[in-house]
Amino acid sequence: MSSIFQYLKSFYQKEFNVFYLLMVLAMLATLIYLNYWHGLEKFYVAGNSSWIGRTIAYYLLYFIPFCVAFFLQPLFYKECTYFSSKWFWIILFAAPLFFSFRVNFNFHQPLLLSVIPASEKHFYLYSINWVVRAIVLILPICFVWLLKDKNYQPLYGIAALKNIQPYFSMLLIMLPLIALASTQKDFLAVYPKARILQAIPMPSLVDKWRYFFFESCYAIDFVSIEFFFRGFLVLSLLNICGTKCIIPVACFYCSIHLGKPMGEAISSFFGGILLGIVSVNTGSIWGGLLVHVGIAWMMELGGWLGNFRWKA
Repeated sequence: MSSIFQYLKSFYQKEFNVFYLLMVLAMLATLIYLNYWHGLEKFYVAGNSSWIGRTIAYYLLYFIPFCVAFFLQPLFYKECTYFSSKWFWIILFAAPLFFSFRVNFNFHQPLLLSVIPASEKHFYLYSINWVVRAIVLILPICFVWLLKDKNYQPLYGIAALKNIQPYFSMLLIMLPLIALASTQKDFLAVYPKARILQAIPMPSLVDKWRYFFFESCYAIDFVSIEFFFRGFLVLSLLNICGTKCIIPVACFYCSIHLGKPMGEAISSFFGGILLGIVSVNTGSIWGGLLVHVGIAWMMELGGWLGNFRWKA
């Protein structure tokens, strides 16, 4: 863990500004209040009946915190020359569009529904959705890399990771927090996803291959998430904004968690900062992916055990 602490110390010394952080936290607190007390994401974004309207609503949900976090920086930092960069503006406007399109992409579903039995639709739709939407998100990122960074860095974040031990230590730190979360009813209303989506019966694993296929597809979703946030956003903006990109990207990352339990949404901001710092220092997404998938699978396990306890 010493290398992780060193990364954090370096970021703190170089970029930490308490007033900027307080302004960002105030913005996110407002967003979280509107979401969990007034149903922002549930009723006004996801609840939009029009595909175009829903895509625009998600775009604004992601764009506003991402944009505001950048536009607050000139108030607290002297060197913010990146506003003159063409690629800064392209990424600022395009990245939320990429993710909004990914969230709402469902054009493959009619074909799937026409070839799979009704009794299997939950299992196949939700499993295959994660894979298809991962591809939908990764393809435009590769296109941006070809245009912008092909000659300057490897495809965002695919560099090999030299030491995985610190990331296992991070997972151990998260274990008691997830154990605590698995006692909360709002957490158990969402996890495990395999039960909630009626893909796997509770409490027994009748079809083990279905369970492992489902959870493997779930992991693929996190590959695209890490590639997008810690690969594309952090590493493509790094040579434009420096490490000042980390907190705005973490704000964007927080906004995609607003449909999840409030504790998860809040922690995602701080987790996004940590994983962004790691990505900057290693040039790799694999450590963040290991942590992300590990936490996701531990939350699935916590959901299984927690729901089983309540049933018992």
